[in-house]
Amino acid sequence: MSAVSLILDSRELHAAIGKIIKHLDPDTAEMMTAIGALGESQTRRRITDEKTAPDGTPWKENWTGTSILLATGQHLLSSIVNITSADEAEWGSTWEWAHVHQDGAEIIPENAKALVFSVGGQTIHAKKVTVPARQFVGLSADNEREMVELVTDIWGSGLQ
Repeated sequence: MSAVSLILDSRELHAAIGKIIKHLDPDTAEMMTAIGALGESQTRRRITDEKTAPDGTPWKENWTGTSILLATGQHLLSSIVNITSADEAEWGSTWEWAHVHQDGAEIIPENAKALVFSVGGQTIHAKKVTVPARQFVGLSADNEREMVELVTDIWGSGLQ
């Protein structure tokens, strides 16, 4: 008669279960911090390099033919921030006039017959000025792919 012996080392099983449990109730704060930082970086890149709205539409140039959000928008670029918690990530601008660039605006005089400003050394009088929307906050298709890769990398690293 022969004997059969079975030895089970459960240390690896316990380690694997520990990793699975971590993902059933994950600590998402680290992931949200990474998502917020990536969103902020993508927005800064859109302003400095891409010069297009998240949907790919090129921004309308200013009268000098330069990218207005970078040429005159240092307040905008330096105001891009992210705020995160364990449950969410937000990014955008803290500059009070950022919405004018994001949404566009029509500026009309409140207490005068015309707006008066200087452009290229010339004084301009205008009954209104239309600032076109140059959306800089949002997710392009490439931004979304980067986000998915980031989350996949973070979740995948916990299973190793």
